[in-house]
Amino acid sequence: MATIRSYIFIDQLQPKTACYLGTFIRGFLPRINMAALVIEVSPGMDIEPLTDIAVKHVDVKPGILVVERQFGYLELHSYDTSSVKAAGAAILEEMGADETDAMKPEILASRIIKRVDDYHAFLINRNKVGSMILAGESLFVLECQPAAYAVLAANEAEKAAEIKLIDCRMMGAAGRLYISGNEADIRAAAVVAENTLLARGRA
Repeated sequence: MATIRSYIFIDQLQPKTACYLGTFIRGFLPRINMAALVIEVSPGMDIEPLTDIAVKHVDVKPGILVVERQFGYLELHSYDTSSVKAAGAAILEEMGADETDAMKPEILASRIIKRVDDYHAFLINRNKVGSMILAGESLFVLECQPAAYAVLAANEAEKAAEIKLIDCRMMGAAGRLYISGNEADIRAAAVVAENTLLARGRA
């Protein structure tokens, strides 16, 4: 029986988050302001029959379907919010679960680095997938479990402030988020990202 690790409904994908997802999504590309759902399950292979249920019963587009070492991930999206919610409900019904059964997010690390050095910026840019961080910008880094919650933190941070999404790793043992910008915006974004996950942890 599959265990639901993450169940993440996103009401509106923000521009940078949507474009970041587009850098590695192999399915249908999401667009700005679409609603999205990210589900993470264990064991990983159980995501395959759950995907079958979602796409056969509801008009939604799957973007991510990944089975990695331990966990399986599905992301689907649509401009029709009710369709995304219906797809999620069909998956939960099949699992005999409720969205509150998903694991609560845990923040493992959360730091702001002010005025990033040139060499530090160079090293970050060698490994990033999103935008480039520039020397002198402030950087916010977040690590969380389960990994998929990193994309929720990224999307909500983008709503709160003018930031650049440098990287967002949402699969694996832990999720990691890198965002940059001026110090005031980064502080505002960091507060929202942290509080979003903490609120889910209390729910």
